[in-house]
Amino acid sequence: MKQLSHLTSLRLRLTVGIAAMSILGLSGVVLWISWQMQSILVVTHKNNTRYIVGRFPSDVEIYSDMVSLEEGTQKAIDNLSNPQTLLWVKTPQGEIFAQSQALQMGMTGSNLVSLTDIPPQPELQKVNNRYWLLCSTKLVVKGVTLGNFYIAQDITKDQMMFWGVMRSLLIISVMATILMTIAIAWYIQTSLTPLKRMSQMTKDIDPETLGKVQLELENAPSEVKELAGTLQTTLTRLAHAWDNQRQLVSNVSHELRTPLTVVSGYLQSTLRRGNNLTDLQREALETASSEADRTVQLLQDLLDLARAEHGGMYFNLETIVLNELLTEIEGMVHQYPLPVTVSLPTQVIKVKGDKNRLKQVFLNLIDNAVKYSHSPEPIILKLSHNKQQAKIEVCDRGVGIPLADQTRIFERFYRVDEARSRNIGGTGLGLSIVKTLVEGMGGTIHVISGPHQGTTFTILLPLF
Repeated sequence: MKQLSHLTSLRLRLTVGIAAMSILGLSGVVLWISWQMQSILVVTHKNNTRYIVGRFPSDVEIYSDMVSLEEGTQKAIDNLSNPQTLLWVKTPQGEIFAQSQALQMGMTGSNLVSLTDIPPQPELQKVNNRYWLLCSTKLVVKGVTLGNFYIAQDITKDQMMFWGVMRSLLIISVMATILMTIAIAWYIQTSLTPLKRMSQMTKDIDPETLGKVQLELENAPSEVKELAGTLQTTLTRLAHAWDNQRQLVSNVSHELRTPLTVVSGYLQSTLRRGNNLTDLQREALETASSEADRTVQLLQDLLDLARAEHGGMYFNLETIVLNELLTEIEGMVHQYPLPVTVSLPTQVIKVKGDKNRLKQVFLNLIDNAVKYSHSPEPIILKLSHNKQQAKIEVCDRGVGIPLADQTRIFERFYRVDEARSRNIGGTGLGLSIVKTLVEGMGGTIHVISGPHQGTTFTILLPLF
């Protein structure tokens, strides 16, 4: 998942996008330059070829006035030939009428005279691994067609030079692309640093720290500062709303607990003294009393949580011998339908804590285990320790907790099975209170469970 988030990060997207656009732009420039260079190279040689084509008949005519036509043609060829430019003339019957000295001596390009598909306009062709600019035209002198006049210009050296330049340009382009991509990645990373800092500042925000977060970003772009300001305002509003909600819960719980306690007391008193009550009336009063007690307990739990959040839950810390405390708890739970077995080590294990709060923790966990156990096997309280911590495990063989729910069971009012929880009672606050109390005494709690495999709650407390 973390690797996938890297692949979809804004930094990677911007880097790839900008680098791709830059590479496309640079590639376009390189292609345009190469096309222009190739055009200039070929056009220059084509113009030279056209110049020779236009001049050659007049040269032949001038030389023919002084010597024979064949000799005049050869002199004109010799005058326009050079090591890179080869000329020859063929009669209408295909016989060589005149040709450059290099062709006569069988030097480079001598096989060109055998070509039959030379175009009338200058065209670049590759013959025997060399690049030739070939052209042919009718040779007309004094109104008489002598045959076909052929020109071949060897531009291999220029072409090789062109490819060399292109290779160098390609290497430079690749190096420039790499350096440019690195520079773009660095620049984007620098530009996104304020966002990353803001993410780090807000990553660990919880209800307790909503009002304490200060998103102060220096040297950040104006857009990021604006975003940080908006988020700061939102967090401040959420902090006020959360404080108001907690205060409301605390006030309502406090105001309702007293009258409900009075109602519960009157109901219980009526049940004790109501000797003339019918069975139906007694059942109704018992139900009302049970629901009143349940509501009072819910309000008490809410008050405990509210006090913990406001820092108003105080712990009477003292040295506690866990061996003795668990033995005492074992004697307090005989009313449960399932037996509770305590497994104690031979060593005396002491912690610093609030004895009454620890009792509340263990009784809540035992009560929870009894509610969700189908097996007749006993609930086990196991005490052990390591070098730094005391370890108390509450184990049952109940229905277990699905893995997806194990991270949420300590949330307020969260229930794994709403329908079943409603039938067996409970407020959904027990485990939340347990976690608050354990952490308030410097300990931690975690759970290991599986469907139909039972559940083990493990409490770790610092040794005294």
